[in-house]
Amino acid sequence: MPRKILALCLALSLALAFPVPLLAAPIAPDDVAAEASLSVSAQSAVLIDAASGRVLFEKDAHRRLGMASTTKIMTALVVAESCDLSHTVRIPKAAVGVEGSSVYLVEGEELTVEQLLYALLLSSANDAAVALALTVADSVEEFANRMNRCARELGLQDTHFVNPNGLYDEDHYTTAYDLAIISAHALQNPTIRQIVSTYKKTIPLCGKEGTRVLVNHNKLLRLYDGAIGVKTGFTKKTGRTLVSAAEREGLRLVAVTLNAPDDWNDHTRMLDYGFSHYERLTVSDIGAYTYALPVTDGEKETVLLANTQALTLLLPKEHGEVTFRVEVWHRFEFAPVPAGTVLGRVICECDGAQAESLLVAAENVENREPVKKGFFARIFG
Repeated sequence: MPRKILALCLALSLALAFPVPLLAAPIAPDDVAAEASLSVSAQSAVLIDAASGRVLFEKDAHRRLGMASTTKIMTALVVAESCDLSHTVRIPKAAVGVEGSSVYLVEGEELTVEQLLYALLLSSANDAAVALALTVADSVEEFANRMNRCARELGLQDTHFVNPNGLYDEDHYTTAYDLAIISAHALQNPTIRQIVSTYKKTIPLCGKEGTRVLVNHNKLLRLYDGAIGVKTGFTKKTGRTLVSAAEREGLRLVAVTLNAPDDWNDHTRMLDYGFSHYERLTVSDIGAYTYALPVTDGEKETVLLANTQALTLLLPKEHGEVTFRVEVWHRFEFAPVPAGTVLGRVICECDGAQAESLLVAAENVENREPVKKGFFARIFG
């Protein structure tokens, strides 16, 4: 098998076994002036790269504030990771007549988890939130505890949930940054990603002919090129909240505003800023970066190493030179060296952004065959 093909195959097989995430980086100095020119109405706002979590723009992004119905992003995440989407839910009495936005569920009617998720994320149905919470947990309080555990698992310290729908409570809060991280994680779930990018959906209407027509409240889906979600929110005490996401040319951005009177324009400006100033650059495909490591007592003098992951960087469109740095575990290896052995890593850097990948042996290097001694050498030693 040709060396490059072998390297690629080995790299693909090991990529999942040895995931190395991109490292977040601060805003590059050259972009500070551009960021300063971006103005939003929100009390708190943030724009992040969904893949790395890198902050591209922020305004008081770590201030704890109410989140209203953007709460339902975490509700959907917990449910999607806990339930079979085809599971039938019999609507309990506790989910009927819930305050706020609703799809007017009827006690005893049956809908699937997936149908309730559409009601939750498109129509922002508070009754669907309670029905789903009670499908996963024995009480709303227990479900909220699960939401909080999920937040902790994501490393978030400034978010606390009391309920699954976002109805106002002083102890129910988040930050723009935390909500962006939750949303970026939720968008990795195929079910959630499909639902939040859907403009219109129909689900059964209990006891009547016809259907419930669910229309997504997020008008950016119709107005912004590349928009893929995510969720709106509003209460009188919290104000307008919005999480949006858009994707262009492999770059996925997530924007969050809390208490933003002009949120649609805020998000358009933030997303425009991100796409006009940044790009995702693949500097090396899987198996494309190679390094020759010396081998002792081998049939070959070196073993070829190759990267197990593509090296990609989020960079300003006007960026500096990309540099590579190799770290190997040892200065040389003793034969034999089996293909697939992890022997080091490669790190690429540019303008403060960094990505890395493990380096593995892309070929087998066997022991060198011993030199056969001649007749006189065997006699005289």
